[in-house]
Amino acid sequence: MKDNRIENVPDVRDGLNYRERTVLWVLHETQKERNGRNVPTAMLWGRVCEHFYISPEELSEMLARLGARRC
Repeated sequence: MKDNRIENVPDVRDGLNYRERTVLWVLHETQKERNGRNVPTAMLWGRVCEHFYISPEELSEMLARLGARRC
């Protein structure tokens, strides 16, 4: 398990921390599985929780901060 202090440090390449990078990676992989279709937040939340726990509210806030939006 990652040390929480390291987990929250932004990467110098793009400013994303471990949790943000994981959420975006899971979102990308799920979109590929769904042939480019939108991913329901509940589905994304379940898959992200396989990597680390995040509340549904925290995930929604993170997605809004990262610019993920409904089309």
